Amino acid sequence: MILATLGSDGNNVFYRVISPAYAGTPLSGMGAARQGGRFNRPGQEALYLSTDEATALAEYKQDNPWLPPGTICTFFIDGVRVADLSAGYTSSRWQPLWADFAVDWRADWFGKSIEPPTWEMADDVLAAGLDGILYPSQANPGGTNLVIYRSSSRPESQLRVYDPHGSLRKLGR
Repeated sequence: MILATLGSDGNNVFYRVISPAYAGTPLSGMGAARQGGRFNRPGQEALYLSTDEATALAEYKQDNPWLPPGTICTFFIDGVRVADLSAGYTSSRWQPLWADFAVDWRADWFGKSIEPPTWEMADDVLAAGLDGILYPSQANPGGTNLVIYRSSSRPESQLRVYDPHGSLRKLGR
């Protein structure tokens, strides 16, 4: 596993499109917890971010031909310790399980009722005491995503959303 600490080198800006339902709680990963996500089981809080705006939009849109309503937001992170899979899988640096990081987790879970291997990867990351996973985007080839676990309980010094006028709180009402 390749380990990295994000934000310590000054490269700490990430993006996310937030649906109107979660605008008032932008740091919450409870939306992903409802049914699970690529790297989180149902019931497990996980906040998914992207390194650039285009990837954030592609991830939000997913397979929908139209873009649903949402608010694109900037997030700042500092001192987030991750498994860095952003360069993809190489057998010399990762356990064989990680070769399946790009699996269609929805087809496994919703279509076949089998647990996707990416949830076991998340278990490994959490057992190692890490905060998340940096990984290649499937929705925007060339883009990179970050999943952060326990996002709503992180200190503001480690994770915060840029909202200088409190606009997200107003949208969340």
